[in-house]
Amino acid sequence: MIPPHLVDQVIQTAVIEDVVGDYVELKKSGSSFRGLSPFTNEKTPSFYVLPEKGIFKCFSSGKGGSVVNFLMELEKYSFPEAIKQLAQRYGIEIEEEEISPEQRAASTERESLIALNAWAQQWFTKELHESKEGKAIALTYFESRGFRPDILKKFNVGYCPDQWESMSVAAQNAGYSKERLLALGLSKDKDGRLWDFFKGRVMFPIRDVTGRFIAFGGRTLRNDKQSAKYFNSPESILYHKGDVLFGIHLAKPAIAKEDRVLLVEGYTDVMAMHQAGIEHVVSSSGTALTDGQIKLVRRYTKNVTVLFDGDEAGIRASLRGVDLLLAEGMNVQVVLFPDGDDPDSFSKRVSSEELKRHIAEEAKDFVAFKMELLSQQAGQDPVKRAEMIHSVMESIAAIPDGIQQGVYLKLASEELGMSEEKLQLEINKIQRLKLVQEQKAAKRDAFRARQSGVQSAPPQGVQVPQNWSDHTAPPPIELEEGGSNQKMATDHRTLLERDLIRLLITYGKETLFVDVEPEADDAEEVQAEQPDTTAVPKPEKLEVSFAELMLHQLEENDLPMQDPVCKKIHALFLEALEKGQVPSSLDLLSHQDTSIHQLVTDSTIVKNHVSERWGEVHQIYPARELDQLNKAMMDSMHQLKMNENRQEILRVQEGLIALSAEVDAGDETAIHGMRDLLEKRKLLDAQKREIARYFGSIILP
Repeated sequence: MIPPHLVDQVIQTAVIEDVVGDYVELKKSGSSFRGLSPFTNEKTPSFYVLPEKGIFKCFSSGKGGSVVNFLMELEKYSFPEAIKQLAQRYGIEIEEEEISPEQRAASTERESLIALNAWAQQWFTKELHESKEGKAIALTYFESRGFRPDILKKFNVGYCPDQWESMSVAAQNAGYSKERLLALGLSKDKDGRLWDFFKGRVMFPIRDVTGRFIAFGGRTLRNDKQSAKYFNSPESILYHKGDVLFGIHLAKPAIAKEDRVLLVEGYTDVMAMHQAGIEHVVSSSGTALTDGQIKLVRRYTKNVTVLFDGDEAGIRASLRGVDLLLAEGMNVQVVLFPDGDDPDSFSKRVSSEELKRHIAEEAKDFVAFKMELLSQQAGQDPVKRAEMIHSVMESIAAIPDGIQQGVYLKLASEELGMSEEKLQLEINKIQRLKLVQEQKAAKRDAFRARQSGVQSAPPQGVQVPQNWSDHTAPPPIELEEGGSNQKMATDHRTLLERDLIRLLITYGKETLFVDVEPEADDAEEVQAEQPDTTAVPKPEKLEVSFAELMLHQLEENDLPMQDPVCKKIHALFLEALEKGQVPSSLDLLSHQDTSIHQLVTDSTIVKNHVSERWGEVHQIYPARELDQLNKAMMDSMHQLKMNENRQEILRVQEGLIALSAEVDAGDETAIHGMRDLLEKRKLLDAQKREIARYFGSIILP
């Protein structure tokens, strides 16, 4: 178990904008940072980082919290894993306290698998540089490809010997289990005996955006046509091929600087570009481009240049993925290399300056390039030409921006010699077909969800009303008794409780002065000292924290928290106040319960607020909540009391309905019960009028 003081040290040391910046392209927005959500596929930024508070808030997904929360949400870490990851990043040594066998057994698989991959990378690299086989075969291969030693070191490339079990045996001798070797695909099992999956291959470690080794790509050095040229690690809890881009951990700073990413096909293409001094480059690792990879690119930039291989097959393969980029609103350019060249080979034939100049000068808009390329291939063949026009219109139809689509439509009309109207009809047809397919898919998903008993999300395009409080809607609380009215009242109470907790978190440390009447003995002493005066003793001014005052008022008014998260935060404040302390947001964000982090973030960040310069510019000074804390607290408590009153009235009403049949039958017990309920209802109505009077409302009988 990680000691609490080390948890606090890690959270206080971590710079949230730096950590989040590894995953999201952040841009300064006043005192905060803003970017596209890494949790949803949004087009307009609604993801904020507030460095001075050490928190983030994603309005499109509702997620929020500390830097620890961010890693837990995005990387699916446990709390201890996130703390350890941050500690490693900032050089903080974690000395865990003694843990029980049960806690040790519950340590996550992910941490062990990451450690195994890191060990494997070091072992492969050592084999490349130190073993006779590695130096004679693999190192010679890289040298023949023109790669410098510093580039091999930069990408941590290695070699798996062409032996059946050398890596597997070494890993087990190092203490790594057979099960984990199989889980990562480093080894395969044959008749109970392990053999090396990547034997005889040069190894390209695949790393995530933070630089951790999550998988490997292996290239065979044989000319055997029966064997696949490249193998990748299988999917695991660390590695999802469709969500990873090779080289992204190295490319992030350069992408931010250039505001553009170069997209290539293979591992060596990325390495060759780095060797030429071009670092804003990533690779899809030889696979077709996926939505997950595009989403990853979109975090850092919306400008993409695809570097095509010179051969026709490579171009056609790349064309299929570019429409996905267009559909995400990306600005796509393409660069074509001479026949027979790819980015790797071309970079080795020319100087770095020539390579950079070629990319800059040969970059063409994708739609224009596609029209030119397919027109040349189709020639005057009417069938091929019709296919070409249809393919170009599919690309234009994928563009979400209407104005940009119109510009391309006009360009296509001029280049293809067809009217815009005809081309527009084709686009409409493509979009209608796509919409029908999406609707069918949504219906299938909804049907499958109903069959499996899982509630499906609302269909795309349906506007869901936003919660009035602009907070994430609380989870519904199911009651054993009561219908929908009872449930609505309960949900409303949760919102009211969370608003009180918001005040507690936001203003807990603020100082207030309250009037305290003198005790009876004190009043008598004043009267004895000044026997002639008839003045009423003045109340004393007592300085208290807002947190202390609120908790006292909650107790005095018998208003316990019912929402589970509110209960936890209320208890934490009580515990701290007993020690003479008031918890800060940072203290609460150090707690291991992530539901607390979410509520703290929702309480701290307000999406829309009045500008600080509003009063200066317009000479209008709106009332601030800070200046009316006591009123804000009492308003919320009266609302809570009104909610309790409403719930109690509902219960009384349900009781009256339940007894009505027995009363009609003349049951004496039921008649007495109804009288009691009617008396209770009378008292509740009086209480309701009293609460309404506080708000200046009139309730008609």
